[in-house]
Amino acid sequence: METGAIAARTTMQAAAHTLIPNALSFGSTAKQTREADHAAAETARLQRLFGSSFAVFDGRTGEPVSLPDDLPRRDWSQRAALLRAVAERGRAEFLDEEDPLITLAVPLPTAATSLVAASMFLTRRPRPHETVLRACEELQTDPAQTACWMLRQKPWEPDALLRMAELYSAERAAASRAAELEHETRSLSANLAATYEEISLLHRLTQHLRISESDEELGRIALEWLGEVVPAEAFVLQFLPVTVQDASLQHTARSKSLMMTGGVCPISEDQFNSIIAYLNPNPGGRPTVVNYAARRAGWPATDVREIVVVSMVEGEHLFGWLAAINHRRGLEFGTVEASLLNSVAAILGIHSGNIELYRQQRELLAGIVRALTSAIDAKDPYTCGHSDRVARLAVRLAEEMGRDRAEIHTIYLAGLLHDIGKIGIDDQVLRKPDKLTEAEYEHIKRHVVIGHKILRDLTKLGEVLPIVLHHHESWDGGGYPKNLVGADIPLAARIVAVADSYDAMGSDRPYRKGMPDEKIDAIFRAGAGQQWDPDVVEAFFRAREDLRDICKSERDQIEIEFPAWTKPV
Repeated sequence: METGAIAARTTMQAAAHTLIPNALSFGSTAKQTREADHAAAETARLQRLFGSSFAVFDGRTGEPVSLPDDLPRRDWSQRAALLRAVAERGRAEFLDEEDPLITLAVPLPTAATSLVAASMFLTRRPRPHETVLRACEELQTDPAQTACWMLRQKPWEPDALLRMAELYSAERAAASRAAELEHETRSLSANLAATYEEISLLHRLTQHLRISESDEELGRIALEWLGEVVPAEAFVLQFLPVTVQDASLQHTARSKSLMMTGGVCPISEDQFNSIIAYLNPNPGGRPTVVNYAARRAGWPATDVREIVVVSMVEGEHLFGWLAAINHRRGLEFGTVEASLLNSVAAILGIHSGNIELYRQQRELLAGIVRALTSAIDAKDPYTCGHSDRVARLAVRLAEEMGRDRAEIHTIYLAGLLHDIGKIGIDDQVLRKPDKLTEAEYEHIKRHVVIGHKILRDLTKLGEVLPIVLHHHESWDGGGYPKNLVGADIPLAARIVAVADSYDAMGSDRPYRKGMPDEKIDAIFRAGAGQQWDPDVVEAFFRAREDLRDICKSERDQIEIEFPAWTKPV
């Protein structure tokens, strides 16, 4: 009887199976086709992971979508509610378990439809002569087909099945999230692509924000790079004159406007000034954008169709204007171009402000140095010009010895200020025409320490201090104030010492005429390695003719700026 009942049930199941198509259509649209392909790919992935085919079901109805031929045929309609529950909960679950058979359902990660994949698994090998008729009856599968199917199956532990399904779900969720992120990244990349060149331009400009780079140099770079980013036919960068508080004083500020252009500029500086006057843009305000300029009454430049004008400001100071002229593709200028020009102008304005501040500090320092040097000359009129000559002589020696620009600048300032301490020396001792007594000599030796004290609070002259303090040290240790020996004496001080001695020996004094060149040369040769550094003395003889010319020249105005230190008078 049992065999007959099973046979009848098998016949009924086969009849029911014929009513279920092997693959239900997802529809004819491209999106539905992609979804069907995605579902097929996921079931193929499951088959590779589990070594078993999976049936696919609609998670909303529980109805089959595709039924593989190599799974035992069964009536899945009784599991429809369970399949819907798996789809709703979104996690893998067992639908049923009839030893040694178990059914696993796994939600598929699809976007447009809700799908669930399900398959049967063997939990153990049947024992010899064991029948699985009860399991087949409960699952409504054909015993003969199921027995053949079981022979091909690898047994699974239920926990291992569930863990594998959870790993699959986690991996597919991560892959889905990665796909979403990739889509978002592509969208973001599309937006960033339009601004990458702008960001690159601003970054490249900031890399050139060095005081040593003039605002004109940075402006030239900005014009070149703007031509690569902004679709304009031409660019104008106008630097305005720098306002100085006292025009009667010597200064290096820009005294007249400078207009630089990029591309093919259709206007002159006068026309550009007329446009600025016409638009009257607010310095530091929003960019001024003009499209269809010819429609404006009284427009001063007929060759300018579109224009964006931004100001270069830093604080309350207006340093100039930056403009893009005529859209390259005949379109309108908009917020993108205006924003970029505004950012570039802000960088140029900050750089100009820094340069101006540095110029003011530099000129303040120059004024202090000139004042101190003038005070030395006023104190000892017989040595007037000595400090300037020593500074220029020391520069030439330093150049001959291959010193770098920064060190030469320090040596030049030290040459100007090396005798500043003589301000604190008694006039009668300083101007005494006769030989000094031992006490007077000790008094006048104090000028190096006094000079150090005068300058030590000027932080900008910090590197000058060792030179002022030690330019009277001797190579053999017989100098003052610290009796330093050889290389312990700062090199710059050794250079200034030779320059100071040369000018002192060659200059006229009230009590004697300047020494002839032959005698000076003999003294230096004899003193090399004793009073003076022999390397500096060698440099002295290599540059002898230039040094002689420097001593013969006088300058009305002391120059502080490189390369004016050694320029001809």
